[in-house]
Amino acid sequence: MENFFSHLKSECFYMNSFGTSEEGRGAVSMYIRFYNHHRFQKKLNNLSPYQYRTQVA
Repeated sequence: MENFFSHLKSECFYMNSFGTSEEGRGAVSMYIRFYNHHRFQKKLNNLSPYQYRTQVA
């Protein structure tokens, strides 16, 4: 979890500014989707978590 929150802060919060809490929530939601479905991770053989899970199944 610490690794995820570190990435969330550096790749989402520090690169954007939000005018309202709704914008912040939307950005977090979009980042979680990106993190799970599109962001390649070296420890998963350069696959996204979604691709890795579907490959195993």
